[in-house]
Amino acid sequence: MKLRYLLPLLFSFALGASAAQPKEYQVTGPIVALTDDVITVDKSGEKWEIGRSAATKVTGKLAVGSKVTVYYRMGATAVDVKDDGKGKSGEATKGAKGVEKAAPKATEASSEKAKKSKS
Repeated sequence: MKLRYLLPLLFSFALGASAAQPKEYQVTGPIVALTDDVITVDKSGEKWEIGRSAATKVTGKLAVGSKVTVYYRMGATAVDVKDDGKGKSGEATKGAKGVEKAAPKATEASSEKAKKSKS
């Protein structure tokens, strides 16, 4: 009977553990600014602002001037799709050697020929 409850728990854990995680990055340098939400680190003269939350694990005491290594993952906050991935008809397309060619357009004469050939 205990096995009946244990197996679904093990399967759900295994599925959750296999979920892909974004790549982890790190930045090391002195803290130049510190708030409850952001740690700003100077990396070779470049200021890196890294967001943080109450869930961020901190080992040691954070203070301006302290040298730290911040581990982070990038995540999207919004995505704007500009097209449906199919392109638009009438746009210029690249030829075999990178020369731009206008996409073919139907003319009245060719559409009339197509109508006649169908009948």
